[in-house]
Amino acid sequence: MAYLSEPSSSLSFSSSSHLSNGSITHNIPPFSVPETGANLEALSLTKLSSSLEQLIVDNCPVFSDADIVVEGVAVGVHRCILAVRSKFFNEVFKEGSGSSEKDGKPSYNMSELLPYGKIGLEAFQVFLSYLYTGKLKPSPMEVSTCVDNVCAHDACRPAISFAVELMYASSIFQIPELVPLFQRRLLNFVEKALLEDIIPILVVAFHCQCSQLVSQCVDRVARSDLDSICIEKELPYEVTESIRLLRRKSPSDGEGNEAVVDPLQEKRIRRIHKALDSDDVELVKLLLTESDITLDDATALHYAAAYCDPKVVSEVLGLRLADVNLRNSRGYTVLHIAAMRKEPSVIMALLAKGASASTLTFDGQSAVNICRRLTRPKDYHAKTEQGKETNKDRICIDILEREMRRNPMAGDVSVASHALSDDLHMRLLYLENRGITLFGGFHVALSNWFVILHFPAFHLCCRTS
Repeated sequence: MAYLSEPSSSLSFSSSSHLSNGSITHNIPPFSVPETGANLEALSLTKLSSSLEQLIVDNCPVFSDADIVVEGVAVGVHRCILAVRSKFFNEVFKEGSGSSEKDGKPSYNMSELLPYGKIGLEAFQVFLSYLYTGKLKPSPMEVSTCVDNVCAHDACRPAISFAVELMYASSIFQIPELVPLFQRRLLNFVEKALLEDIIPILVVAFHCQCSQLVSQCVDRVARSDLDSICIEKELPYEVTESIRLLRRKSPSDGEGNEAVVDPLQEKRIRRIHKALDSDDVELVKLLLTESDITLDDATALHYAAAYCDPKVVSEVLGLRLADVNLRNSRGYTVLHIAAMRKEPSVIMALLAKGASASTLTFDGQSAVNICRRLTRPKDYHAKTEQGKETNKDRICIDILEREMRRNPMAGDVSVASHALSDDLHMRLLYLENRGITLFGGFHVALSNWFVILHFPAFHLCCRTS
């Protein structure tokens, strides 16, 4: 193809046939390459890239010879292209015909392909487009931004999560030229992201063996006031040890120092947390009677709201031994933690017990602000289909916004709780009309379940009236 860089060159093709009685030569008249010959290779590659991209855009099942199922959606692929572009897929396709077969084509489930991490549909489509075209498409706004109108979307959780998914795809599927690109993108997040949002970056950096990214994230966490319990719950053991060692070397440096805890008290607190992990609230009560540790000392309600089953949160609230508006060492109330988790039943249970939706974190975020910064437009605007899980993201934001409008200054708790019951009743009736389908057609009314669990007296009143 060297001739393509020479606009004035000419080509001459000849073929020779050596016969028994001599040789005959067929001469083809020369022709001139046009002046645009220098750009012909680039033009051809561009057209090839566009043509291959059309295979993805059309997603025609006639041409694809395999499916990769991502988040329940079958994405048609062409094994020959993936095999030559990715060593990972080359090995996968050599091994067999996939986990199942549909319409004569092998089907592979994304969750079964991944040894760790998560890759969503949109991230896989961007990655797949690169494999076919050699071009990296912009991140789709509906999955790489949040629904907080004042957010710049330069370091919110959806933006970080999308970059994390692309990093997983690049590393696991063995596309080495993309790994440093996404490592640089994630490095840009480290100093400006919220501390909680550093956790997924650190996890992907550890799994993908990005030492520079691991080092910067570990340094940021070690300098912070993030408590050791959260670090142990969220991060791999090796990373946890690195953070602990760094904190021992420079205990006085950092954004904020983790509170020094008496070893005996810390041991008792951890016992309470382990009991909560086991859903054993009776054991929690026993541990409280055996020592002078209180639920507030152990920030037990914060812990339950973050890591435990919603029914455990309700049982702990039922003990009436914890301050529902208590701040932890980082300034978060239990409702702030519940907003990070985005579990509607936990949020409603806390509000019913008098949790204040207007209380701000030390950096000025309310519970609804936190929830909005964690929610993608795709999830916020998604419609719930019959038989599928309710759109929790939208419900959490709606509940918190209603509470903020009704009680912006956290006034009389009893008035707020009464108004909340009326609003919850309307909301739960709406959910009951829709229902959720479980176990082959058995309909369970979510509203009835929640009313019985959290408002037994209210439920009985409704039945007798």
